[in-house]
Amino acid sequence: MTDPNTPSLILSSSPHIRSGKSIESAMYHVLIALLPALAGAVVFFGLDALRVAFWAVGGCLAFEAMCLRMAGKPRVLRTLADGSAILTGVLLAMNLPSSAPWWLVLAGAFVAMVVAKHVFGGLGANPLNPALVARIFLLIAWPARMTHWPAPRFFPATALMNADGVTAATPLGILAAAETPAAGVKALEAQFAIRDLFLGNIGGSLGETSALLLLIGGLFLIGRRIIRWEIPVAYVGTMALLSTIAWAIEPEAAPDPAFHLFAGGLFLGAFFMATDYVTSPMSPPGMLVFGVGCGILTFLIRFFGGYPEGVSFAIVIMNSLVALIDRYVVPRREGLRAKAAPQAPAEG
Repeated sequence: MTDPNTPSLILSSSPHIRSGKSIESAMYHVLIALLPALAGAVVFFGLDALRVAFWAVGGCLAFEAMCLRMAGKPRVLRTLADGSAILTGVLLAMNLPSSAPWWLVLAGAFVAMVVAKHVFGGLGANPLNPALVARIFLLIAWPARMTHWPAPRFFPATALMNADGVTAATPLGILAAAETPAAGVKALEAQFAIRDLFLGNIGGSLGETSALLLLIGGLFLIGRRIIRWEIPVAYVGTMALLSTIAWAIEPEAAPDPAFHLFAGGLFLGAFFMATDYVTSPMSPPGMLVFGVGCGILTFLIRFFGGYPEGVSFAIVIMNSLVALIDRYVVPRREGLRAKAAPQAPAEG
């Protein structure tokens, strides 16, 4: 008869290294890191930002519960409380304009939770970032709705107009819509200051505003060791290097490199979406390759593509290559030492 005090032998698949981190801890740390940027979106866009976040989080929780029920999973409420669906909802909201109607937000929540996540088996099995898949779907399905950017409260144009619904083009949108690159650079310099891009006083989605607040949240996650530094540094560094080269070659036709760092969703993507545990490489060298790939693709789409912004497409494309990266960028196995080179026999 087995002694009840004897520890049970549990067989499970690798890896067997354990830490004190949990899914709940990681998810809620990321949510805390996103709070400054979400608060900044409320400051710049008003209660509409909270409305979009409410529908996004509520929709993701509802579709998560529906999928769990249909799959016959137990403890649905406990799973909902792990924070993964809430985080997907917040990230989805950060990828939407404050003018997004409720039905569009719910359509994005459906694609994120049902199509991009549970069709593949749920948490931990999805190959692509659910919030970014939803953003790309919405951008293709309803491009006019997804590119209707309300102007922030402190935008100079709104101070001269006493009307609701004032819109302002995003900096990347102005650059893409210009007849020539040189004309786009002149328009940017006339309408935007680097300070506005850094602080967030620009049009765009909720997460394309304050680079400063996103940077604070990203550094918090690195400091708490929730994410590693390799992907954000490689991503932002590659974008900085390539945009600097383009600017140095032809400064009249390429904006200041700081513009490409602070405009659009680069910081949101680099710190909060490219670093997703499930859809990013496992090894530090693989993370560097992943980040560099994201930076190169973002640069190519912004400079030569048909869309003003390339972060979402770049990350999703690199998500699809993670299996190859993990296969060919293999870290040294834990505890394995390099063999000493064989010595030549001594001459006797």
